[in-house]
Amino acid sequence: MHPRVSLSAISTFSWSLDEDLAFYEQAGVAAIGASLAKLEAAGVEAGAQRLRDAGLRVTNLIGIGPFVLADPYQWDRQRDRVRRALDAAEAAGAECLILTTGPAGPLSWEDAADALAAALDPVLDDARARGVPMGLEHTNSLRVDVGFVHTLRDVVDLARRLGIGVCVELNACWAERNLAATFADDVDAFRIVQISDYAVGTLSTPNRLVPGDGDIPLRRLVGQLLDAGYGGVFDLELIGPRIDEEGYAEASSRAIGRVGELLASLGA
Repeated sequence: MHPRVSLSAISTFSWSLDEDLAFYEQAGVAAIGASLAKLEAAGVEAGAQRLRDAGLRVTNLIGIGPFVLADPYQWDRQRDRVRRALDAAEAAGAECLILTTGPAGPLSWEDAADALAAALDPVLDDARARGVPMGLEHTNSLRVDVGFVHTLRDVVDLARRLGIGVCVELNACWAERNLAATFADDVDAFRIVQISDYAVGTLSTPNRLVPGDGDIPLRRLVGQLLDAGYGGVFDLELIGPRIDEEGYAEASSRAIGRVGELLASLGA
């Protein structure tokens, strides 16, 4: 497994932690993105210990659940969820904690950004004190249920305002205008890059493909990221009916091999 590839537990969405660990051992998976829900189902401390015992590098933790930005009365409960995620990230030794913005609902983009800043402010100092970096993820514009920021440039601006990093989701930004310049200008903010593929004409989401099976020009994009100085991990986040149909083990193994070969061919 290439040292700059990790496999998100989202890629084995319906598997338990036990099933994940068995597959990691069989397939030689060394680095993963952990799922908060799977850790909680196993017991956070016990689940985190099992990840450590397996010698796994945990490149990120995902699955906090979004803030309901238009309803401040829910924020205390949602902040508690972030704090539990920070506990899990610490226990698992996760290198960053990934979150989406939450839906804007009736709010304007600007008002939603203000609301997110207010909602997160009490937990950001806690994250910094614990030494757990956070990465804000932009989302596909069909997923307004989980986020209101749908371009990489916008999420960089918002993350810089909050004083946190960025999770680059290539499946959501690959067709953006002047993307190479965004990579070059803002690579210092990138905590992790999520990678998968997409077939033009697909009208549902999430419906991702193994890298190389679709139409995203991944060689160009990954090359631009490397040229910009990105030195972090490419996290495979595979989900959707085509991944389910192929089977988690086969799809994940092919993806690990494909992205590892791509990185090696680009000199990473």
